[in-house]
Amino acid sequence: MKKNQKKAYIFAITSVAIWSTVATAFKITLRHTSVVNMLFVSTLVSMITLFLIILIEKKYYLLKKITLKDITYSMVLGLLNPLLYYIVLFNAYDLLRAQEAQAINYTWAITLTILAYFFLGQKLTIGDIIGLILSYLGVYIIATKGDIFTFDIKTNPLGIALALLSTVIWALYWILNTRDKLYPAIRLFLNFTWGSLSILIIFLLQKDPLPLSGILGGIYIGLFEMGITFFFWSKALKYTTSTAKVSILIYLSPFLSLLFIHFIVGETIYFSTLIGLFMIIGGIIIQKMWPQKS
Repeated sequence: MKKNQKKAYIFAITSVAIWSTVATAFKITLRHTSVVNMLFVSTLVSMITLFLIILIEKKYYLLKKITLKDITYSMVLGLLNPLLYYIVLFNAYDLLRAQEAQAINYTWAITLTILAYFFLGQKLTIGDIIGLILSYLGVYIIATKGDIFTFDIKTNPLGIALALLSTVIWALYWILNTRDKLYPAIRLFLNFTWGSLSILIIFLLQKDPLPLSGILGGIYIGLFEMGITFFFWSKALKYTTSTAKVSILIYLSPFLSLLFIHFIVGETIYFSTLIGLFMIIGGIIIQKMWPQKS
């Protein structure tokens, strides 16, 4: 594909803008339906969207090359993402303010570094350690609402624990993907196919009514959390002359997300959330920019 930085920025900014709305969509949808209902609809929509992306990109011939090993591996990954990851994440959003859950969720990059150290044998740099300390201190500030010397968790402790656990699950999912050679859209489609089947069983067992508002919210999340945005972001990476030029834009998303959370969800954005989020993102940037050991 011919490089075109202008198109790369258009696709990247569109992706960031859409991703910035999903925390708001999570919280609003959870006001009208259960975690399982929202997960069932959104996962099903994501699976269909990913299949359409495969058709649009004319990669459907790769489906014929899928082996039994690929299918088995996708079953394992599908249990992690979307099943376990989103059950944990959505429950965190259900218990916390949207501003808190979305800020803490961004520590997954730090969590990935920690797990890569243990599972992949990757060395930790001083930048990794500084980033880790800074980011988790940001989480602590959010949890205590800035009252750091009382050691009093002023928000829901279980919600904080689930938000942090979701980062572990997401990081583990990406570590298991490091040696995967399948085309990304194909792998995600397989993961969401198996995940949808698992979630369908839970959905049928719970016998919880699915309101129209829950369906609409689930459709939006399915399209924009891991559907259309995946396509847009992959296009941005293909068009760009430098991955760094578009990757840096992703750090605008959590701050833009706070605007949607404030004006649409109606949350008052705490100063402690802003400070905590700046520390989390700052820790990630330090980690990324610090010279790596050869």
